[in-house]
Amino acid sequence: MIEQSTIDKYKAYIFEFDDVLYPEKDYLLQVYYLFAQFMEYTVQNDAAEMLGYMKEQYEKYGAAGIFDNTKTKFTLEEEYRLNFDLLNRNAKLPLKLLMFPKVLEFLKKLVQSGKQVFLLSSGNPEKQLNKLRQLEWEGLAQHIKVYFADEIAQKPDPVCIEFVLQEHSLHPDNVMFIGRDIADENMAAAAGVFFLNVEEL
Repeated sequence: MIEQSTIDKYKAYIFEFDDVLYPEKDYLLQVYYLFAQFMEYTVQNDAAEMLGYMKEQYEKYGAAGIFDNTKTKFTLEEEYRLNFDLLNRNAKLPLKLLMFPKVLEFLKKLVQSGKQVFLLSSGNPEKQLNKLRQLEWEGLAQHIKVYFADEIAQKPDPVCIEFVLQEHSLHPDNVMFIGRDIADENMAAAAGVFFLNVEEL
């Protein structure tokens, strides 16, 4: 965990969302579950078999191409792509999304220390908002200002971070950005803010 002396060094903290606050797979696997259930009800495909296949594909290759591969495997009609896409954006999940424990603890410490905390979420804003609404915030939501990066510029354009700094009259030297991948690190460097990989919390 970050020392209090380090926390005191910065006025504001900006977090990415997916795989930084919570594991994105917890959202996606529930979407796949709902889609498999829908297909079982609609065309009598075996939901457990379909879900198992989708989970295996995700773990091997990631989320890209999941519908296309599932469509081929189970000979689904193209029309069901719309249902899959709608679930991806608007699914009402069976279970709440939970933050990584270390991130939750860190956020609580930041709020208790009176720091400004921002969330800069990349991806389709409608889908990201749906995730945010189903995250278990434990009372922290009111202390965090959310920005959707795609409404500002495409990641890793540093304009995303610079926009937040300008809106809140923050100097880059006083800001820490918490992300996970090289794109996050490059974006933070280009904006002149300190980068911390969430794995280091």
